[in-house]
Amino acid sequence: MTPLVVAAVLVAALTHATWNAIAHTIRDQLVAFTLICGGSAVISAVLACFVPLPDAAAWPYLIVSALLHVGYMVLLMRSFTLGDFSQMYPIARGTAPLAVTVAAVVLVGETMDAWQTAGVAVASAGLTGVALWGIRGARTHRPWPALLAALATGLSIAAYTVVDGVGVRGAGSPIGYIAWLLLLQGPLIPAYALYTRRGRLLPQLRPHARLGLLGAALSMLAYGLVLWAQTRAPLGPVSALRESSILVGAVIGTVFFQERFGAPRIVAAALMVAGIGLMLHAG
Repeated sequence: MTPLVVAAVLVAALTHATWNAIAHTIRDQLVAFTLICGGSAVISAVLACFVPLPDAAAWPYLIVSALLHVGYMVLLMRSFTLGDFSQMYPIARGTAPLAVTVAAVVLVGETMDAWQTAGVAVASAGLTGVALWGIRGARTHRPWPALLAALATGLSIAAYTVVDGVGVRGAGSPIGYIAWLLLLQGPLIPAYALYTRRGRLLPQLRPHARLGLLGAALSMLAYGLVLWAQTRAPLGPVSALRESSILVGAVIGTVFFQERFGAPRIVAAALMVAGIGLMLHAG
């Protein structure tokens, strides 16, 4: 975990929380994700013309990852529809690091020393505390379906993180990998929206077009930085550091959506920062 890798992942964390907040701002979640996914597909189509084609070894991972990402988007839409941003976003992000670390060790053969193992464990515990505090006091009237949707979102994040962590290393070009990944996954949700909304879709998209396209650009930047970082450092620490976006998400939820934060989340956030410190001590 060099300083450059750490900086890239922290920027990714900031931009990721921001595009998720943009998606949550648009009340009609199908409209929000149609704009974000469609915009990403258009941008990636242009980008794909100027970057190397991923090597053949990466294409099975690209296809699987595209399907996982679509499932992730559907689950994220569901969790944002049911719950508060400052609850759903942390839960979704907080379940991923430990799952990624275990999967990386079991499936990819990565090894972690004692500092990294402790750091990921402590950071994940902090993330869980930030996520779960106040779930009963959240403004949603359906906290448990919202919680399950967010947890499922986190597991889908863990799944595609491992797949992409392996795939991007065999792609020969991280930029080419992200371009084709978004090009494969991007049209599916817009196609579903076009089919279900038919003639109503365009008028519904138009008022939110600028905001949605900004979210698309930020989502591409966020995941592109993470994929690049995964070619330079182990999957577990990158995933855990990336989840510092939970702090940004909590602040956004408090300031812009007037949702609760509170002392218990501050303590849990401090625990997460301590875990990240332990993790980086190994680097």
